[in-house]
Amino acid sequence: MQPEIHLSSTGSLAEVQNKVLRNTYMMLALTMIPTIIGAYMGMSINFSFMAQHPILSMLGMLAVMFGVFMGIAANRNNALGVVLLLAATGLFGLMLGPVLQAALHFSNGAQLIAMAAGGTGAIFFTLATIATVTKKDFSFMGKFLFVGLIMLVLASLANAFFHIPVASLAISAIAIMLFSGYILYDISQIIHGGETNYVMATLAIYLDIYNIFVNLLNLLMALAGNRD
Repeated sequence: MQPEIHLSSTGSLAEVQNKVLRNTYMMLALTMIPTIIGAYMGMSINFSFMAQHPILSMLGMLAVMFGVFMGIAANRNNALGVVLLLAATGLFGLMLGPVLQAALHFSNGAQLIAMAAGGTGAIFFTLATIATVTKKDFSFMGKFLFVGLIMLVLASLANAFFHIPVASLAISAIAIMLFSGYILYDISQIIHGGETNYVMATLAIYLDIYNIFVNLLNLLMALAGNRD
């Protein structure tokens, strides 16, 4: 199965787009396996260093992520790209460790995690259906979403230093809306031929889902967490 799908003399653009979308959804389902394994491992790791040095930890994670992303992009048209993608999702699962540990400190922590997972699934399937059924071109959102993403990263770095609880809630709420917009944009890119590589498409949508889940869980912990 070739990650990069090209038009053939007998193939139509619609067929190519449908194949990319189908392969993307199949790969997206597959990425959940290393993510769950990584998350399970992450729950048993001591992340005290990250708590003591939040800014340094965040910068380190960003550096690792960008390095992995570059590796995936460079190998997106061969099998190594798929291997790196699965390895990256395992790493992201591992990075869920601190937030899952925090959630499980609540007496209703398991329910909060389940609610966050269910809410994330509902958001994804609703927006994916809208993008697929309406076939509306959401590419116009690209610049706005990119600017929003830069501002979100800067706000997150600033709040890692100032530790303002209300700001944390606002950042999480904005992140959910931002990455929800990215789901529409990324799926629209596939449908309208802007993305023909299912490895890169899977990575983009995976990151949307991952960030929605993490931020939704953060909101649920702050608003519905029960420490009794």
